[in-house]
Amino acid sequence: MTGRLHDAAAATSPLDTVDWPVRTDRLVLRRLLPTDIPAIFAYRSVPEVSEWIGSAVTDVDAMADRFGDGSTAVIVEHDGRVVGDLMVRVEDAWAQHEVADGAVASQAELGWTFDPGHRGRGLATEAVEALLRICFDDLGLRRVVAECFTDNEPSWRLMERLMMRREAHHVKNSLHRDHGWQDEYLYALLAEEWRRRA
Repeated sequence: MTGRLHDAAAATSPLDTVDWPVRTDRLVLRRLLPTDIPAIFAYRSVPEVSEWIGSAVTDVDAMADRFGDGSTAVIVEHDGRVVGDLMVRVEDAWAQHEVADGAVASQAELGWTFDPGHRGRGLATEAVEALLRICFDDLGLRRVVAECFTDNEPSWRLMERLMMRREAHHVKNSLHRDHGWQDEYLYALLAEEWRRRA
């Protein structure tokens, strides 16, 4: 990607159209601030968390580089403290050439990481539920997907609590830094399924 295109892509994010912060009963969802990076590093560097995320960073500066411009990041706060971070990567769906315009920015890949010190209180479920509402109601997306290693049971259990559908079980398609080739689950949810449930 050329520098000019990269700069233009980074200049705006679909998340810029959302009216932040978004509040739930117990949480505040908001955009990433540079001052959030140390808190994020603190829980992402815990071994039980870093085992399943895409890159195990070793210091706060590397974490800041990992988040880049923050255009896909949403921060989760509970009682004024950062307890998790969410990812919303809006993308085009596959389409035949003649109808490609209808697939532009129509879906998103979601991801999440939470501080294990806040486990067992339903905060992750509440946060991702709010994220789904943002995706379908605020961003007008038609479909969201999320993936995880099959051994990352807390992640796929969360997807199932949110009534996401397991669409695929990929066999040994994901290379783990410590465990070698691993299986992966892919879950999805359509806007009409979300609205029926809501």
